[in-house]
Amino acid sequence: MKFLKILILFFSLNVTAQQGGMWIPSLLDGMNETEMANLGSMLTADDIYSVNNSSLKDAIGHFNGGCTTEVISPKGLILTNHHCGYGQIQSHSSLENDYIKNGFWAMNLDEELPNEGLFVEFIVRIEDVTNDVLYGVTDAMTEKEKQSIIDKNSNAVLKLYDKEDWQDAKVKAFYKGNQYFLFITERFEDIRLVGAPPTSIGKFGSDTDNWVFPRHTGDFSLFRIYADKNNRPATYSKDNVPYTPKHFLPISLDGIEENDFTMVFGFPGRTNEYLPAVAIQHITQDYNPSNIAIREAALKVIDANMKASDEVRIKYASKQARIANAWKKWIGENLGIEKSDAIAQRRAFEDKFTQALKDKNLENKYGHILPKLESLYKDFASINIKRRNFIEVFIVTNELMTMTFRAYQMEQAINQNPEHFENAKAKFAATLKGIHKNYDVNVDKGVFKNVMPFYTKNVDASIYDKTSLTDLNEALKLLEGKPKDVLKKLNKDAAYKFAKPMTDAFYNSINEEFNSKNEPIVALEKEYMKALMEALPDERYFPDANSTLRVTYGKVKGYSPRDAVYYLPVSYLDGVIEKYVPGDYEFDVPQKLLDLYEAKDFGPYADANGKVPVCFLGTNHTTGGNSGSPAIDAHGNLIGLNFDRVWEGTMSDMNYDPEICRNIMVDARYVLFIIDKFAGAKHLIDEMKLVHPKTK
Repeated sequence: MKFLKILILFFSLNVTAQQGGMWIPSLLDGMNETEMANLGSMLTADDIYSVNNSSLKDAIGHFNGGCTTEVISPKGLILTNHHCGYGQIQSHSSLENDYIKNGFWAMNLDEELPNEGLFVEFIVRIEDVTNDVLYGVTDAMTEKEKQSIIDKNSNAVLKLYDKEDWQDAKVKAFYKGNQYFLFITERFEDIRLVGAPPTSIGKFGSDTDNWVFPRHTGDFSLFRIYADKNNRPATYSKDNVPYTPKHFLPISLDGIEENDFTMVFGFPGRTNEYLPAVAIQHITQDYNPSNIAIREAALKVIDANMKASDEVRIKYASKQARIANAWKKWIGENLGIEKSDAIAQRRAFEDKFTQALKDKNLENKYGHILPKLESLYKDFASINIKRRNFIEVFIVTNELMTMTFRAYQMEQAINQNPEHFENAKAKFAATLKGIHKNYDVNVDKGVFKNVMPFYTKNVDASIYDKTSLTDLNEALKLLEGKPKDVLKKLNKDAAYKFAKPMTDAFYNSINEEFNSKNEPIVALEKEYMKALMEALPDERYFPDANSTLRVTYGKVKGYSPRDAVYYLPVSYLDGVIEKYVPGDYEFDVPQKLLDLYEAKDFGPYADANGKVPVCFLGTNHTTGGNSGSPAIDAHGNLIGLNFDRVWEGTMSDMNYDPEICRNIMVDARYVLFIIDKFAGAKHLIDEMKLVHPKTK
């Protein structure tokens, strides 16, 4: 294919010490390997990714499909972020055993806690299957015809390639659907909680410090992978044993200093680096502000209630974190786009692209793309916002509306095929039980009053006094009887009657209009990606994140977010003490940590100046999904744990700028210090491999 020829040509060029990009680990040989070497790496492409030999990729797992984790011992011990394991920590917590507030540490294997539904997935191998997937696809086809053939070919690929019985396979699109890769994977489903610091360490700074440097957060938790007696994936069983990994990461005690090489290896979720300027303008000036306002209204209620009640705090801990995280991220994203003048820069790049089309006689082939995208986005903007407002109000922030939304889906499934009744009912019942496990009707009613005005003038909070859905037992009674009886009772429920017309409009009007207007944009952006690489082949292109395994490399580096302000790249335990506010929900500090600091009882985890490093900055290009990713040094050792980005740098999902974009990592020495000196879990340290690469 012409695209692949361009790609190969591209990989042979541009071999300076550049940063940014989320690179496919099986394609690092050449340009990427040279760039990494120029940044200080001693690693070869084979050290990072190998099918035939143990390599770094064998220690990197996809944690529950949303975060990253890494194996750090020969006994299957894994490390991820505290916020990635938060749902599991919360699920084991109660007023009697408040692991959120007090932390949890298993002192032996028998004390490790199983987690239903939690999984870790490893990549066995990656193969380019572009020719197989795009076989028979022509430019003359409609997008639906193309996708039909792609889906058919992808299914054939999944059957064609060899894998073991316990392995899975998936095909994923890259470069906007111009290239396809097959991933052979192994999924482990017996994952047990081993350790977690209290939130006063694991979430220190909470919302105030979120997305902001300097950070002083020990954002880590420990789990262990269990396998069957053959070391293969297995569901939970008391007979399972700790997994023996193909590779685990040694941990460096030598730490980092500015300009050291850093590599982050993980599963970034989603980026859109090749959006036209009109799209960035729409997102930051219209779409984001609308979402921010809705979440801010919800958080006002949730935060106040969590501060007033420990019971509510435990119930809403995970929900609040999920809602607040994106809320603050969108604010920072807007700041970064404005600070970097990204829209103007993108338009300048588009001018360069347009000129290249003229110079290479490609105007007739691709000259229509940018003007058409400009027109399509302006027509798309209002329905995109309206659709997202529904999602924010009915699915993200208000739990009663979420229940009505899932009830609507159940009703539609039953109406389409009565034989689906039992499955649809069971699915909805599971949703009800999941929500009610951590539900407070008064909190939810307050959220309803605050967020519903963003979507409709009809805000009838009296439905909370009339509905069966706010009481689990009463809600489950709605599901008793034959299909017609269930639907009759459901349609009489006050909350469902309130929400159903709006949900119906969402599916039959809003969502259909969104899809019809989004489809040509997706098709044109795919063509734009192809056109860019043909018209400007010497530019540096990397595929957008799509929750597949990627490598990003950079350096330890401070940054200047605004005039006359410069942040050094490392924060210390001294800063935790400086921020300490007794009894404050964000900045309280455990007494034992205060005692260790006062006694300067730091063990081998302090730096040369006798200070304990907590977090550090890098220029690595990260996004959601990279949470929990290992920060790896020039020799392949663990030096930190990725967990955040600086506020302005969240724009890297659309516009990576090495001057502004920084990822934030917990220093591995702080992790070890908390495990050893604070938790007294020396047995966990003993199963790790601690190294001194800088003293060789």
